[in-house]
Amino acid sequence: MALKAIQTDKAPAAIGPYSQGIVSGNLLFVSGQIGIKPETGELAGPDFTSQAKQSLMNLSQIVIEAGSDLSRVVSVDVFLTSMGNFSEFNKIYQAFFPGIKPARAVIEVSGLPKGACIEIKCIAAL
Repeated sequence: MALKAIQTDKAPAAIGPYSQGIVSGNLLFVSGQIGIKPETGELAGPDFTSQAKQSLMNLSQIVIEAGSDLSRVVSVDVFLTSMGNFSEFNKIYQAFFPGIKPARAVIEVSGLPKGACIEIKCIAAL
């Protein structure tokens, strides 16, 4: 089965040797997105809320570039540097996923690239 790399300027460029997303069959695998603004390459802000919203916007842009949308996301993995942000994240998250909620895991980690406080990756149906 052939793989297809997904790339959009509406999400940050990869900061390492990976693709923003990969299509395999009828599934899209989106690499972890931190809260970087694509226009500047810098974090959306020092606070959790601005980074969380930007991470989800970046994820959405890659899903859209692949020809899908957030309503077709089947699984989401979230990495937080503090579980103290869990409730705030849920408030932000539900605005991006108002319908059927994807399967999800939220994991606390000791650090993320660029000092980010959140990273999100997903799998979407095409």
